[in-house]
Amino acid sequence: MRAHILTITLNPTVDFSTSTPEILPELKLRCTEPQIDPGGGGINVARAIRLLGGQAVALIAIGGGTGAQLLQRLAHEGVATVAFQGPGETRQSVSVINEKDGTQFRFVMPGPLWQQGDVDRALNSIDQATGDDTLVVLSGSQPPGVAKDFPSILADHVGDRGARLIVDTSGSALHHLVEKPHPSLHLLRMDDAEAEELAGRHLPTVEDTAAFCRELIARGVAKSIIVARGADGSVLSTPEGAWHSVGPKVSVISKVGAGDSFVGAYTLGLAEDRDPGECLRFAVAAASNAVMTEATKLCDRDTTDRLMQDVTLRKL
Repeated sequence: MRAHILTITLNPTVDFSTSTPEILPELKLRCTEPQIDPGGGGINVARAIRLLGGQAVALIAIGGGTGAQLLQRLAHEGVATVAFQGPGETRQSVSVINEKDGTQFRFVMPGPLWQQGDVDRALNSIDQATGDDTLVVLSGSQPPGVAKDFPSILADHVGDRGARLIVDTSGSALHHLVEKPHPSLHLLRMDDAEAEELAGRHLPTVEDTAAFCRELIARGVAKSIIVARGADGSVLSTPEGAWHSVGPKVSVISKVGAGDSFVGAYTLGLAEDRDPGECLRFAVAAASNAVMTEATKLCDRDTTDRLMQDVTLRKL
């Protein structure tokens, strides 16, 4: 199966969300019936794209009974998948809300350890699913055992097929992309804390962030850079210019899934041939929509379109 939008999730999860009256040590904590959802960066990007009216194929490493459960839930949601065999058992994650004060505790498992054969199998599956002008999205954590240069290796494969690679990553993989730029990377997204760490300085203003983005583009890190600045919106920099977009004030229920909704909307905007500024506005609106919902709900097209009317866009 070849896709126009292909999302990649190497370390997927089945997410369990529940609550308990109060979180105390040593005791058995009686919880509510859990909400069970498929999770992982690329999976949530594909889910967001479907909820926004688009179509994406989620390429996923799966293992064991949990992996089978994950595929069943995605099929129930109408998300197209390409699955390949990963090592071990697909991981599970648990989030628990303390009803006493509303705080949320999120327990994230590392996932199974990968070997080189698992990486080769993933790249082969990606090659088969990627065609000319496919938008390939790599999002989410890398599994244990996968080298930090995997996004660069993936960029080679994607570039050879005339596709465009969008990466939303963190940690050592992000640092490697910045320290050793790859010419095939179309878009790189990070948050403001990651940007400041990479810059080695504070970026207190939108203009400071845009200047850093321009530095990265000049060094060949990516054709476009997005930095999320939290409540201060997002900055997009391209060779054609830079933009700053801020969403409307909304009631925040959960920030989980906002980044994935942002990436999904931006990617869908690219697939619909929107110009960069409009892609950014669409993405900011989708992220604003996501924070208004419970953690697993992501966004929807009607609410995103309504919020987009109040999203500001300024050329820098």
